[in-house]
Amino acid sequence: MPTSAPPRNRFERRRAETRQALVRAARQLLAETGDTSASIQAIAERADVGFGSFYNHFESKTELFDAAVADALEEFGQVIDERVRGIEDPAELVAAGFRLTARMADSHPELLRILRDRGLAHIHSDRGLAPRALRDLEIGIASGRFTCTSATTALSAVGGTLMSLVALRLAHPDLDGDVAASDLAEMVLRMLGVPADDAHEVTRRPLPNLT
Repeated sequence: MPTSAPPRNRFERRRAETRQALVRAARQLLAETGDTSASIQAIAERADVGFGSFYNHFESKTELFDAAVADALEEFGQVIDERVRGIEDPAELVAAGFRLTARMADSHPELLRILRDRGLAHIHSDRGLAPRALRDLEIGIASGRFTCTSATTALSAVGGTLMSLVALRLAHPDLDGDVAASDLAEMVLRMLGVPADDAHEVTRRPLPNLT
């Protein structure tokens, strides 16, 4: 789970633990069914916290589920960030994001189900993978690695394709996810202006394993 500054005392620790338990319960519901109609009582029971604790942290279920999606997207971004640390080529960073995402269907299925169902609305979010991808696109454009002129527009294309990959991977679990991700990443890099041979080579470089 994403972490912030550690609570300073026991009260703050317990409060943070209660909030995170509610967020975790909401994430589980989103991943299992996508249904947000569960009662606050049912959510509190799943989180193993008192009913009254809910309103100490959230004004409504909508606020809770929004927080759960934001939490999942931030964890997703952190997982990818951790694995691509040290890669400097913007094209390789984009490709690695696709390829690692496909592998997360096995290592982080809850995250990918939430991403599939809720990610499209957050392509231009200020949390999760979006700001990281925008940063890499901006660097790629500034360096001449990518020939497109708008990082924001490119993010729409790259993010939409990534969402399609997630949907494909979850709908067809027997599909070779590595091949599908590499093929899609290659198409995206060519769309961004990377020469065909270069795009193919970049999307076949070794990747770290996800655990």
